[in-house]
Amino acid sequence: MIDKKTALVTGASSGMGKAIAKRLLADGYKVHVAARQVEKMEDLARLGAIPLRMDMSKEEEIRAAVGAILADVGTIDVLVNNAGFGLYGPVEEIGIDEARYQFEVNIFGLARLTQLLLPAMRGKGAGTIVNITSMGGKIYTLLGAWYHATKHALEGWSDCLRLELAPFGIRVVIVEPGLIETGFGDVVADGLLKRSGNGPYAKVTQAVAMSTRAAYGPGRGTDPGVIADIVSKAVKARRPRTRYVAGKYAKPMIMIRNWFGDRVFDRVIMSQMR
Repeated sequence: MIDKKTALVTGASSGMGKAIAKRLLADGYKVHVAARQVEKMEDLARLGAIPLRMDMSKEEEIRAAVGAILADVGTIDVLVNNAGFGLYGPVEEIGIDEARYQFEVNIFGLARLTQLLLPAMRGKGAGTIVNITSMGGKIYTLLGAWYHATKHALEGWSDCLRLELAPFGIRVVIVEPGLIETGFGDVVADGLLKRSGNGPYAKVTQAVAMSTRAAYGPGRGTDPGVIADIVSKAVKARRPRTRYVAGKYAKPMIMIRNWFGDRVFDRVIMSQMR
């Protein structure tokens, strides 16, 4: 065992995951970083991170990564479950296999990784698990049924996990980002148009794709470093909050949903069709 605290950040090849990894390295952690494309983490390796190949939908890759981490450092002090993607489109036109894959990456792979690391954390009697959900775990948007289903599920899963791990000294923290400057917007828009740009849902699909590109355009969102700062703050806190909300639109959208009800929120969301 080593004295230096250790961390694992998934989805570290870009965006929030990369920013979080850099911040934890700056904070003095020994950081393992995981993603499907190891070559996209070469910059993190140069900073001292240890890259691991991990496809969240593949049990064997999750097991191999955990085995490598435990062989190296024995346990993990901080697990940041950041890996995920957004599947958007009409429910009628998204295949059930695609929907299952969305859950596999955003929920089941994350859960399996957490399961495999928990015995070492329990043995140490300490640790922090940070689950990156989204404001999308509290609200909903047009054509986002499967994506929001996974984020709502992760919220509830995290709440239950927090209660059951508290007796072992393990904290569970939820971070709910708003609109962050990543490649999310283009990926969502491209997938929407490819799948449903023609046909019965063409009008709504084209409108959502256009508004999504506009919302995530350069300079429109919040820098991923803001989320990295939140994670750093949470893992350092003696008693962290159960939830942190940060990033453009997150707080006002969640407030509108909570305080004004479904009909008002429906009108807010549908206004993008104009």
